[in-house]
Amino acid sequence: TAALAQPPHQIVECAGPVFEVSGARSELLSAMSNLLSNAVRYTPGGGRIEAGWRRRNDGGAEYFVADSGPGIAAEHLPRLTERFYRVDRSRSRETGGTGLGLAIVKHVAQRHGGQILVESTEGKGSVFTIVLPASRVRELPDD
Repeated sequence: TAALAQPPHQIVECAGPVFEVSGARSELLSAMSNLLSNAVRYTPGGGRIEAGWRRRNDGGAEYFVADSGPGIAAEHLPRLTERFYRVDRSRSRETGGTGLGLAIVKHVAQRHGGQILVESTEGKGSVFTIVLPASRVRELPDD
């Protein structure tokens, strides 16, 4: 995916602790892929994208994607996960997509007892996070 932009994006996998997440593998992979492809789609070439898993203090886990893109104005944040909602309809043609990606991510997170969180600052970037509860997370024994 890094070759989609010129200059290419800097995509960084953030290594986290080792654990297991229970759930529908294909759904979770689809949700993670949606967040990553959105970051690539909306971050200008040469931008930085970080993604990875981390544990939460409550025993749960979260998958995050942080980008150095243009950010999203605060008034749009509450509606981002609505089906077909577009922040900028004029950019829809150039960036592609159906307007369903974040609605799907929200649905998958909720089906797994979790939620999606969005933090964004205009001109600085965004962080999208899928939060899963402790009941979905299992420590792996040390080898």
